Amino acid sequence: MGYVIPRKRRSGTRYTAMYYDANGKARSAGTYQDKREAERKWHAAETKVDEGRGDHLVRGRQTFQEYAENYWLPNLQVEAKTYEGYHCTLYAYLMDFFGSNKMLHIRANDVRRWLKELKDQGMKPSYRMHCKILLSTIMNSAVKDDVIVGNPCSKVTMGKVEPQPIPVITPEQFELFHTNLPDAQSRLLVETAIETGLRWGELTEIRPKDINFGPRLLTVSRAVVQVSPRFHPEGNRFLVKDKPKSGKSRRFKIAMSLCNKLLDFITEHEIGQNDLIFQYHEIPTKPKTKLSAPKGKTEPNEKGRTYSHGTLSAYTAGRCRCDHCRRAMADYRAKRRANGKDQPREPRTWDTDGHIPNRWFRDNVIKPTLKKAELKVDIRMHMLRHAHASWLLNGGADLQVVKERLGHSSITTTERYLGTLDNADETALDALESVRYRSSSAVSTPEPAPDHLHSNQEPTTPDEILKQMTKLQAKLATMFPQQKY
Repeated sequence: MGYVIPRKRRSGTRYTAMYYDANGKARSAGTYQDKREAERKWHAAETKVDEGRGDHLVRGRQTFQEYAENYWLPNLQVEAKTYEGYHCTLYAYLMDFFGSNKMLHIRANDVRRWLKELKDQGMKPSYRMHCKILLSTIMNSAVKDDVIVGNPCSKVTMGKVEPQPIPVITPEQFELFHTNLPDAQSRLLVETAIETGLRWGELTEIRPKDINFGPRLLTVSRAVVQVSPRFHPEGNRFLVKDKPKSGKSRRFKIAMSLCNKLLDFITEHEIGQNDLIFQYHEIPTKPKTKLSAPKGKTEPNEKGRTYSHGTLSAYTAGRCRCDHCRRAMADYRAKRRANGKDQPREPRTWDTDGHIPNRWFRDNVIKPTLKKAELKVDIRMHMLRHAHASWLLNGGADLQVVKERLGHSSITTTERYLGTLDNADETALDALESVRYRSSSAVSTPEPAPDHLHSNQEPTTPDEILKQMTKLQAKLATMFPQQKY
């Protein structure tokens, strides 16, 4: 049973409506100037409690930050890498806007203003959609926890986000890239990626025990992810999952040439059955190439001044970026760091248990290779997976086989790779032509009718008429010997 508490003030007496929640704890339903209004409010509040709709009056007063940090994040049941992504997005794009707002006061219009701010900041539509989905997930959880009555995100619509075209490299670009890789391991790793279509976490977790060299079968049953130590169960950098991204293992054949190269590499480097095939190792820095003596001067700058190449002035004031000027500035900075000046930053050390860090491989292998090969396309390791799928489908492979090979959970994902090559239209035209003209090529040229068959051509002379009648009488005599003609 609720009650009213009178509160005397200099301006007059005010009345606080009190009611009991579902746990029997006294709660306030607000303070009012009129006693009768206060009584109506606690009656209404207790009625909502009896109907199971009153909890949000109390729980909804907590802020978005309090609910996210005390209830949603601690009870989130996802993988470590997914948890890290949610955590980063939450504090980067949601907490500043909604953190101090009470859950009960967050409305659909607030969500619209937030999305408008993200758009004005230049965020891509696909990631804005990702942020909205994360906010909606938190709000749905709050609805289930009786913190709020409804999800404000359900009233906010966004335009359809068109999927971006999948970048696919050509076989010629891949061969140029593969040829310029620095060492045998990187060449074999990249070749394995293009031949199998494995994800980076699956590729760098391959061990000899996963390959059956007889029937040339590769089993993908694990994957490794790189996370911040604060999100790792044991505080490490790499976490090996017992299942790949799709949630189930898969097995498929690999080419004989790749199988032999993997076997030779394992034998040559004495890699054990449980060891990583592709392991992290530092690439020795190449000595600086000798440059010829600098000649001439720089182009005039905005003040019309020129400077000799290979000097600091040419680099700073002349803004020249030739090899000589860049070398002069690099040597100058190295000398200052060696003398303890400029507060030199310690060289980055890679925390790894033998797995190859994705960022290290891109900065130390891929980027130098692209520069050496003079390739204008920005090749990334996941692009090799795209190329594998596209080449298979454009080569005539079955869509379901490609889906199983790549480990896609839905065939719709695999269908995105259809028609990704530049010659896709030509392939389609060739297929149409082969089917369209198949029937005409299969029909043989009709043989001339035998002499004894009637011809549609009318005889033109008496001799031809007599000859035709003679053949007809001979045919009838053969068919009906009893008759006389």
